[in-house]
Amino acid sequence: MKSDIYWYQRFVKSRSTRYAILKAFSFVPDSIMLPIQYRIKLGRWPNLKHPTRWTEKLQLYKMYYRNPTLPTCVDKYEVRKYIAGKGLQRILNTLYGVYTNANDIDFDKLPDSFVIKSTDGGGGNNVKLVKDKGLEDLNELRSEANSWLNIKDINPGREWAYTGIKKSQIIVEQLLINIKDPDAGVEDFKFLCFNGEPKYIIVDKDRYIDHKRNFYTKKWERKYVKTDHEQFEDDYPKPENLEEMLKVAHELSKDFPFARVDLYDVDGKIYFGELTFYPWTGYVQFDPDEFDFELGSYFTLY
Repeated sequence: MKSDIYWYQRFVKSRSTRYAILKAFSFVPDSIMLPIQYRIKLGRWPNLKHPTRWTEKLQLYKMYYRNPTLPTCVDKYEVRKYIAGKGLQRILNTLYGVYTNANDIDFDKLPDSFVIKSTDGGGGNNVKLVKDKGLEDLNELRSEANSWLNIKDINPGREWAYTGIKKSQIIVEQLLINIKDPDAGVEDFKFLCFNGEPKYIIVDKDRYIDHKRNFYTKKWERKYVKTDHEQFEDDYPKPENLEEMLKVAHELSKDFPFARVDLYDVDGKIYFGELTFYPWTGYVQFDPDEFDFELGSYFTLY
């Protein structure tokens, strides 16, 4: 299996077709479908009776963990209330508007640059970075944004939290800029947290040029782990505000057995990215494989 594509995608290239197939099997219980998906994507059956891998425990997390706060946390608009409730309004990005229909967006009142996305998107889907609205076909942009709305009648990875989102909307926010390299995108710090304790930090770099990824401990010691993106060779310098980011990650994740807290660091200011409970949908092959077991040792389901 290549790191950037699953084997079945070579045979069923259309995403909509794959979704249609999954929808046809939506009657199959999670307890049956999730092990099958795991086997298809990772080439092995998960041990769900006595799980030791993080990827195995994440499947049980999807099946049985029903914290009612999760749907709020994965909704890109509603999560702002959760962040504010934690007293962390300072890390929220500037919100320009929220809409149930993109035709209601008055682009004349927006700045030249912004990001537009759906509230239930994930994995880089249903998001558009607008660097200069003067170069955009705004009618086409409205049409594209409306195409994102209310199409989630199938949950491919059986991720329970997303089934609780009441209705997809469109939000428009400030576009964060990488001051050093505007074309590369801002660098993303993803904190893997277990009961509020950050264990590892993933640094995503050059996401829109040549996406690479490194892992670090919370003491900023490099961990040589490969996932679906290559590692970048040079060590990333320890952020000056790392301790503050660790405190934020703790506060936002302490209510859950596991959560990934995504933060941006733009010119020394911390911005909230998102909260994720099912990274990679639990279908990721770590290299070395032992890292899966290490993460699993931190993951207490009940």
